[in-house]
Amino acid sequence: MDTDNKLTKNNTPSTAATKKSAKTFRERAYDVAMAILHPMAKVVERTSLVPTTPFLDLATFSWIRRMEDNWRDVRSEMEGMLAYRDALPAFHEINGDATDIRNDDWKSFFFYGFGKRIETNCQRCPKTAALIAQVPGMTTAFFSILLPGARLPPHRGPWKGFLRYHLGLLVPEPAQSCRIVVGGQVAHWQEGRSLLFDDTYEHDVENNTSGIRVVLFMDIVRPCRFWGRLANHLVIRGAALTPFVRDSMGRHKAWERRFAALQGHC
Repeated sequence: MDTDNKLTKNNTPSTAATKKSAKTFRERAYDVAMAILHPMAKVVERTSLVPTTPFLDLATFSWIRRMEDNWRDVRSEMEGMLAYRDALPAFHEINGDATDIRNDDWKSFFFYGFGKRIETNCQRCPKTAALIAQVPGMTTAFFSILLPGARLPPHRGPWKGFLRYHLGLLVPEPAQSCRIVVGGQVAHWQEGRSLLFDDTYEHDVENNTSGIRVVLFMDIVRPCRFWGRLANHLVIRGAALTPFVRDSMGRHKAWERRFAALQGHC
């Protein structure tokens, strides 16, 4: 008999069985999808045209200099939206199916999600939106806001075909108490400076200060040779058709309506 189906002495399900049964159909479907993607991720890794290390050299992409040169414009628009901090959605409220992280102290303001443009937010921050639109291979972009004391536990991104970019916009003091660890390597954000890393390495984030940390967060497509590019194209196009992505966009549209109503009353 499968031990997951055995009962304990007090006739209650075992811990393993409880965890197993607690998974929804959608969660199981997500797990299956990740298993299917594993061999394709290996193709992407083998054909990558850039290093597969935890952190990448900022000189890898020429557009990073343009982002840093214009960071004050981005920060100015970010500060305008930060005035509505309490009304901004937590990341998991938008992207709930694709993350195990549930933290109300991690707020988001999306410009693009899964390649889909959030028109109203781009109109609210036109200079930021124009900069983002010039980044080759950009699929997701948002202001990532960590409130004081927030910590995101160790986790991994699901797909090797992306690289993650952070542009520091608001970094509280002491800066050494606000950090990210990727593959065991520690880094600290600096205002107006960038970080570029592979989020499939285990990473965690901590804002152990009394201030707010904000970065412009982007996922970009990893440059690869032909077979890797093909795998990336198929996965990204396929993901856009899944109920996970459609539901995330639906949740964001619902937030947009609430936010527009709030602004109308201000």
